[in-house]
Amino acid sequence: MPRIIAVTGATGFVGQALCQQLLKQGHPVRALVRSANKAEALRRDGVELIIGDLTLPSLIKLVTGCDAVIHCAGAVRGACQEDFDSVNVAGLRHLVQALQTSNPDARLLCLSSLAAREAGLSFYAGSKARAEQVLLTETQGLQWTAIRPPAIYGPGDKELLPLFQLMAKGLLPVPGSIDSRLSIIHINDLVSAIIAWVQQQSPAQGIYTVEDGCENGYSWRELGAIVSRLTGRRVRLLPLPGFILNAFAWTNRTLARMLGYAPMLTPEKLRELRHPDWVCDSKDFREHFSWQAALQLQQGLEQTPGWKE
Repeated sequence: MPRIIAVTGATGFVGQALCQQLLKQGHPVRALVRSANKAEALRRDGVELIIGDLTLPSLIKLVTGCDAVIHCAGAVRGACQEDFDSVNVAGLRHLVQALQTSNPDARLLCLSSLAAREAGLSFYAGSKARAEQVLLTETQGLQWTAIRPPAIYGPGDKELLPLFQLMAKGLLPVPGSIDSRLSIIHINDLVSAIIAWVQQQSPAQGIYTVEDGCENGYSWRELGAIVSRLTGRRVRLLPLPGFILNAFAWTNRTLARMLGYAPMLTPEKLRELRHPDWVCDSKDFREHFSWQAALQLQQGLEQTPGWKE
């Protein structure tokens, strides 16, 4: 009988793609969502909806009777540490408590972030590192695995899409050193990695990184060259003046605190963007889960609509 899979963050970029693939695999899917209206497409596809948030009562409803939980929910925008910790740390802690209380036999997969390895760079990175500490120290009696993906792109992405669209017009803005390197992963490959975890009867416990299989990642020049090949247009690297970015980031955070919105670009986020090494490898995950990425960046962009428009 197909196993019931519970998903948090089901209306997000990763969550939506994951739910669709789980349904194709024949799994009943139960999703925690904050808004029934936003999740209407999931409901039509057959996903069971639990309306709520990352609090203990809602999470107990989510995990009761399921076979596995995939935790995709998380905060990526905020003006202070509490904006991130209240979701990324406290939310995971509540999920762990819900499992320990009502379904300790269910397996847990937590979607972390490569940023967690550099906890001091930003509020977001720190929150992801502290969430991993919850897994390492507070999950007595539970089977868990965490995946740290690098930057994720593909159909449905809204964060990297503007960058690729600008590159398609011939400009690649560089926030830090042009010698920086980064790994990346297509949404389809990230979802296939999660499915590989679902399909394994006794998945290995630990924290793993996944990426697209490009050894040593990509430089800014290599990113530009790939887009240039796909568009037939020269892509010029445009190093961004540090003082302009700094001024914009500080202004953005100040206005966010005054006006009550959640900013993306803050001084802390700039430190992330300027970090010279966001390269990772999938070796351990490949060995433990018999998984292989299928799409390096050029192939992934070829399968991603909208960025060349």
